[in-house]
Amino acid sequence: MNTNSPFSEAFVSLTEPHAAWGAEQLETFNAFLPTGPWTADLEQRRYRQSGRDLRISILGSYDESDGTWLWGWANPGFRELPAVEAAEAVRQFGHAHGVREFTEEVLDLSACARPRMAVETLAFGAMGILRAAGYIGVQASPSTRLYMVPDDPQVPWATPDPVTLPRMLVAGAGVHGSSAHAVVTGYCDHHELARRHGSGRISTDLPGGTTAEISFDDAGRIGSVEIGALAGQKPR
Repeated sequence: MNTNSPFSEAFVSLTEPHAAWGAEQLETFNAFLPTGPWTADLEQRRYRQSGRDLRISILGSYDESDGTWLWGWANPGFRELPAVEAAEAVRQFGHAHGVREFTEEVLDLSACARPRMAVETLAFGAMGILRAAGYIGVQASPSTRLYMVPDDPQVPWATPDPVTLPRMLVAGAGVHGSSAHAVVTGYCDHHELARRHGSGRISTDLPGGTTAEISFDDAGRIGSVEIGALAGQKPR
């Protein structure tokens, strides 16, 4: 467990398995959604950015003036909207699994060394447990950022890529730095990849005729990610 983490052990243990998949999916989502001006109609659950329309659901908002996060289900301006569905699902998950970050109406992140990074980690963790196709954070006012998740079938889903896999696994393991093993097994589970466990390593077969062997060092960190061809096949 990373003792410098501002998050509870429950939050880390339940969101960390989604981290590598989340990093991969977020990269896919960001490539799909062009940067540029945005508008949102929260009553209609519509978000538009650079001409692309998405159906969205609200997570919450971050007040930069005092470093606090407010969940959408606790916001008087949002709580009656259908768009608060994602935030409500996060709350229900939090109650079911004992994750205080998901059940407290307001989270004070002002004491964190990097409050803005803590906010992004919170939204990223919510994206993971929701298995959402990404998350969006925008400046809604001079001191407030609004966070949403897409809920729209047009958003593409990432697939395992042997070229980017090492980078995604390392990025995921770096989010909390608690259990690289959980990050790797969680990635395989998201993509329904069979796992073979050995001494200090996990192996799996990727789509397209390649294998990945992930080795861990004595400290439990990812030591290497080796990509090779399945026996008798050429990678496509």
